[in-house]
Amino acid sequence: MNFSSKSKVKIEGGMASMTDLVFLLLIFFIIMSLMSNNQTPIDLPEAKESIPTDKDPVTATVIITEDGQYVVMPGGSMDKPMEFEEIKELTASAVESSREMKLKIAGHRKASYEAVFNVLALSQANGWDPVLAYDK
Repeated sequence: MNFSSKSKVKIEGGMASMTDLVFLLLIFFIIMSLMSNNQTPIDLPEAKESIPTDKDPVTATVIITEDGQYVVMPGGSMDKPMEFEEIKELTASAVESSREMKLKIAGHRKASYEAVFNVLALSQANGWDPVLAYDK
């Protein structure tokens, strides 16, 4: 008994039609990329309010020098750096006189971590928000 059929269906797909399709898509995307204009004008909305340039939210600043000395700004001088115990009262008065309870901490690249952490601890003990200033 022979149960096989005389007509067989070919399961293989033809690759010629697939290469034609890929070639047409390639041509389509090349033409579309050449026709696209990268300098399309965009209408952006105008600003309704101007931002004041004189507003500085952080006015109280502690600058840490390379040798671990401190300068409190405003009012301090880079010529007369002080020890940590001397800046506590000056820093408190500078922060309280500012509009916001923030303390900007800026330091020399070679300043010790201990000097920075002392100012961070002072800020945390008084409930001020520390803002670390750094260069990229």
